[in-house]
Amino acid sequence: MAKPSAKERILDSYEEILIDQGPGGVTLEAVAAHAGVSKGGLLYHFGSKDALVEGLMDRLATFSEADIELALAAPEGVVSYYLRTAITDVTQRKPLHRTTMATIRIMLNEPRVSDVVQVYNQRVHDMISENVDDPLTAELVILVGDGLYLRAALGRDDPSYLLDQIDEIKARIQRN
Repeated sequence: MAKPSAKERILDSYEEILIDQGPGGVTLEAVAAHAGVSKGGLLYHFGSKDALVEGLMDRLATFSEADIELALAAPEGVVSYYLRTAITDVTQRKPLHRTTMATIRIMLNEPRVSDVVQVYNQRVHDMISENVDDPLTAELVILVGDGLYLRAALGRDDPSYLLDQIDEIKARIQRN
């Protein structure tokens, strides 16, 4: 596996600091030190804190688009994929989950972040709605997926046992 580029290490470090310390822990110096680059190296790739936010939003867009493509191509179908990955993205600390958690930490301070998040929330909503016949059932699928994700992200209980029950969860939601 290739070593991540300096730019990727900087974004990884930015995410980790946001997740662990929140926006108050983010300084250019802290991100550079965590990434193992000089401040000048960081500024070469990201000329400001705003540029780091933009980099994070680009990363969120890239990961979200890739996840939507995987969902659309999933052999088990969009709904099963959505429900399963609500758990596995968290428990396996997938890149989309880490980026999502970092994004959540800055949403209140950065309105443009909320705008990007809303775009992808709408894309997921549209994807589920296009693959579930009933609009209310589509909303229920999304709410269950959100709940599974939140339970996994909070780490209170290990939700992995639910992975074996995704088909049953899906069937119960989609009963008419």
